[in-house]
Amino acid sequence: MAFEIRAIAPDVLDQLRKTDDAGRRPRLIVDEEGGSPLRCCLRRSRPGEAVLLAAYAPLRRWALETGADPGAYEEVGPVFVHEEPCEGPSSTTGPGYPAAMGGARRIFRTYRADGSILNGHLVEAHQSADPVAASILLDTLFEDPETAVIHVRAVEFGCFMFEVRRGVLDNPTTSDAPVR
Repeated sequence: MAFEIRAIAPDVLDQLRKTDDAGRRPRLIVDEEGGSPLRCCLRRSRPGEAVLLAAYAPLRRWALETGADPGAYEEVGPVFVHEEPCEGPSSTTGPGYPAAMGGARRIFRTYRADGSILNGHLVEAHQSADPVAASILLDTLFEDPETAVIHVRAVEFGCFMFEVRRGVLDNPTTSDAPVR
């Protein structure tokens, strides 16, 4: 099974840098210690790096693209992104689960094509820190034909980390994110 890891799309990032999905201007933060998970490039911030904290509605954005109606399952939550456009996820990190976004407990939340939640799978820190183990679990979750999309979220804060879709190797409309 192939899957595609997706950071927040560049056109959506352009919008979020002006007005976030809660209708507010994002908050500028200088990350003195570094380590904040950046949803624009799927890496951690560096000490002293300027980032924006914005409200993001990942299921809403997916639903706009697919025609789904998530209804009450729609959530808006905080994400960190670069203040200025960046190059996005690095192609040198390889396909599969991005190691920089692991290391803590995660929830792999699966959604049906209509936007409703199918299931939530707790991923312990040791599995989240292991890109191979996390990738195997993602493959397994896509074995269920009802799984339309997976959102990876932090357990402790509930924040959206990134989206995972079934891989379509020859689809020119997909992002430039690596396909496993």
